[in-house]
Amino acid sequence: MELGKVVGQVVSTVRDASMPHLTLLLVDVVDGRGRVLYSGQVAADTLGAGEGELVLLARGSSARKILEKPVPVDLSVVGIVDQVSSEGRSLYQK
Repeated sequence: MELGKVVGQVVSTVRDASMPHLTLLLVDVVDGRGRVLYSGQVAADTLGAGEGELVLLARGSSARKILEKPVPVDLSVVGIVDQVSSEGRSLYQK
């Protein structure tokens, strides 16, 4: 899993028939301190994450398992983060 920060939403009304109408979010993959490692990634979201929130991301075959039938996605939001701490210090608090 990876950490990501939601920076926006992606709207695509015309999709391949195998792609359900999931919410698509624009996320930056970040490290534990919030520094951007990869920007502008598109992630499928079934949890309702909002802009500015820190989220847990699954990539690859794990990302495709967010619904009962396989979907053609390779990055999915699988959790909304409440807190990140390291070495006794809080790095992020929702």
